[in-house]
Amino acid sequence: MTPDLKVTLAGVEFSNPIMTASGCCGYGEELADVFPLEKLGALVTKSITREPRLGHPPPRTAETPAGMLNAIGLANVGVKRFLAEKIPWLETQKTKIIVNVAGSSLDEYVEICAMLADCERADMIELNISCPNVSEGGIQFGTNPAMTEKVIAEVKKVFSRPLVAKLTPNVTDIVEMAKAAEQGGADVLSLINSMVGTSIDIETWQTRLTNNKGGLTGPAIKPIALALVDAVHSNCRLPIIGIGGIATAADVIEFLLVGASAVQVGTALFVEPDAPVKILNDLTSYLKRKQLARVTDLVGQVRKY
Repeated sequence: MTPDLKVTLAGVEFSNPIMTASGCCGYGEELADVFPLEKLGALVTKSITREPRLGHPPPRTAETPAGMLNAIGLANVGVKRFLAEKIPWLETQKTKIIVNVAGSSLDEYVEICAMLADCERADMIELNISCPNVSEGGIQFGTNPAMTEKVIAEVKKVFSRPLVAKLTPNVTDIVEMAKAAEQGGADVLSLINSMVGTSIDIETWQTRLTNNKGGLTGPAIKPIALALVDAVHSNCRLPIIGIGGIATAADVIEFLLVGASAVQVGTALFVEPDAPVKILNDLTSYLKRKQLARVTDLVGQVRKY
């Protein structure tokens, strides 16, 4: 018998728990040249802001021994062009669409989400209140519990479909931030966003990113992400989308065991663009081997000493 891979988050059913991570496949067109997007549980778009952004000048990525640093700076086409040029194509894709939204002010978050409210193809919004590589807005909303609760509560007034709060690990207590998001009315949590890091060229003594620092992603942050997903799952009632260094089915299984209901694949897409397909095949094989009928049977089942 083929295991059931379907998962449900905030009343929305996904064909499987594998999603893309924001910023790692643009608006989906590039990835669709590699495999049918219907293989994904959901496509998460890159962050959308009110106005178009060019982002930081290059170099804005740097490889690290177990991942990469990026300081893209939220480069995107802006919400008006996104609705006019990107949504029509996304509407043809047979997968759920989660639109990631970023802003530099409360009003900007609310305005963008109000515009997306009229777009039925935006199945969910992922509120990016945790970007570590822009100087305005971004992580500032995600490191203050009161601001986190406020921005989510205001967005909920204009967007009636499920809202995902993307949390930063760059705080003293992520559980406090998760509870603030829950109090504000978030329907789902996604964690973690990237860790703040930097890298230096020892020959030139120059930082490798023009922004001087950026977000660390990839396998290096997976143990941290697992611990934080575990902590949030143990203290909050909201479903969790796990993020951080996921490249294989084994990684996915670890995140599910500590309490994630779904996961996002990010940095691995730059190495193996078809990683989600391989992950799904291997995940199905694992469930069969373990004689599990549903992927949801794994969620929160970690055995602790």
